[in-house]
Amino acid sequence: MISIKQISNKVIQAACAFSVACAFSSCEDFLTIYPTDRTVGEDFWKTKADVEEMVNGCYQSMLSYSIQERAIIWGAFRSDELVKYKDYSSTTLDNISAVNLLPNNGFNDWSSFYYVINHCNIVLNHAPEVMAQDPEFTQGDYQTVRAQMLALRSLCYFYLVRTFRDIPYSLQSYEDDDQNMALPQNAPAYVLEKCLEDLAEAERYIMKSGAYGTGNWRNWGYMTRDAVNALTADIYLWRASMTHDMNDYQEAVNYADKVIKAKHEYYNQQHQGGISAATDDIYHLSNYPQAFISIFSEGNEQESILEWQFNGRNNANQALGNYYYRSGDPDNPKTTSNLMASTIFSTPSSTANNADAKKIYLSKNDYRFWNNVYDANNDEAEQLSIRKMIDKNGLVISTSSTSGATKSTSRQLKEFAQNWIVYRLPDVMLMKAEALVELAGDDNEEMLKEAFDLVYAVNKRAMSKDATDLLNFNDFKTKTDMELLVLAERERELCFEGKRWWDLMRYSYRHMQGVDITKTLAETSSWPELYKPMLKFIVRKYGEGGQGDAISYKMKSEPYLYWPVLESEMKVNPLLKQNPVFEQEKSTVKN
Repeated sequence: MISIKQISNKVIQAACAFSVACAFSSCEDFLTIYPTDRTVGEDFWKTKADVEEMVNGCYQSMLSYSIQERAIIWGAFRSDELVKYKDYSSTTLDNISAVNLLPNNGFNDWSSFYYVINHCNIVLNHAPEVMAQDPEFTQGDYQTVRAQMLALRSLCYFYLVRTFRDIPYSLQSYEDDDQNMALPQNAPAYVLEKCLEDLAEAERYIMKSGAYGTGNWRNWGYMTRDAVNALTADIYLWRASMTHDMNDYQEAVNYADKVIKAKHEYYNQQHQGGISAATDDIYHLSNYPQAFISIFSEGNEQESILEWQFNGRNNANQALGNYYYRSGDPDNPKTTSNLMASTIFSTPSSTANNADAKKIYLSKNDYRFWNNVYDANNDEAEQLSIRKMIDKNGLVISTSSTSGATKSTSRQLKEFAQNWIVYRLPDVMLMKAEALVELAGDDNEEMLKEAFDLVYAVNKRAMSKDATDLLNFNDFKTKTDMELLVLAERERELCFEGKRWWDLMRYSYRHMQGVDITKTLAETSSWPELYKPMLKFIVRKYGEGGQGDAISYKMKSEPYLYWPVLESEMKVNPLLKQNPVFEQEKSTVKN
């Protein structure tokens, strides 16, 4: 699994104290889970407060620079939506863009997620003993804590499965550097099933959204029932895409419906006797352009489900700031981001929902067209600065503008207080739509219409009130058309939120034959080919020919969807097997 290095007790204690006090930084040594003697010794695990401290430490660990960075690189940068800023020098990012995913690339490091997993296991291992010592820590308290740790651990494993496919899975807590940490990888079928089992238990005992009290950050910052059900729907959708199992697609719909229903009921409770949306509106999505501020600047908005909470002081979201922030202030010492939006965001196109689309947006009447990037409607822009989650100022749509918004200095990079959204309601609505399209096939027009209505609800709230170029179901009456519509709408709505690469992977898997999730890649000698239209989407950010053609030629089969295991992990754990295509391709390119 992960190596534990021999380090001094002083370093051990400092690392453990830091983990429960605030998010740990990217300077933490690669591949290391520090022993946790201080937090599991005889002077600990005595009171309810001890348990709460460790639970909070697990959530704090999700705020680490390393995890936030990987959410961006793993989930977004590999896709068509992001490119490296042209003046930013990084051989590592250049190699990722060229699909030279070298085994010594630091982004292959999975230790930050296993760090959280191990801390979840520590809590699950020791929390029961506190009930015998502190009467205030009741059975109900323990069940709630257990549910949170099962859910958070499942989320971490799901990140790893989507990124590496075959991963070590452990329920054991590692608390001593004498423990044997070497574990083999498990195939996705095993890990995903274990996650679903844990989430089913968590759903029974975890707190409902809103249960922490009105306005309490834990309603969004901790795993809640809505978060558990959103994650469950996501896992079922992922597994269904790999196996083409209609039962899993139906489960994705079922769990998405649980989230939608719970959100609707909670909204009605909050607005009882007051102003509410029309009776036929069960989603209650906030209207743009005001929603741009409340969702992507203020955070913890009513449609949100799970957000990592950054306050800008002891846990500023430096990774998001470094990769996305670009102000127009010449006096700012850091005015350029590492990543930029690709030109697929630059101008609208009537073919945005097609398999050969070169652009994302359909209309200038879409508030997201103006809000998600700077330099909107500029067809000459080679790269576009990201505005979403960066600018705190709202923007009124201006169809006559040719330059979009002015780059803002309204947020201080050094104190970047921007939550990272893991799940929000439109994401779940579009998961349901995606699953419905697969269940419908070409024959069930009623189900295709149900999927369309979900997309329409997300799309319409982003359109200006006087827009006439709204989506029309008559243009999307086949499974293929609806599949592409859902894929495109997810990009318009969820761009830069760390979703796109995995959306494209699901799209490819749905059209691949011969995928065996019961075996690791190393256990087979041949692998299914990738779906060619998916490759068209990936490489369109490079323009015609050149690097795009080279990548399309190189990415031939399933293993190319995943990252190799970090080279130093292979050295300390003899049970690990390298991603076969990167084992075969010994590149001479150095980081």
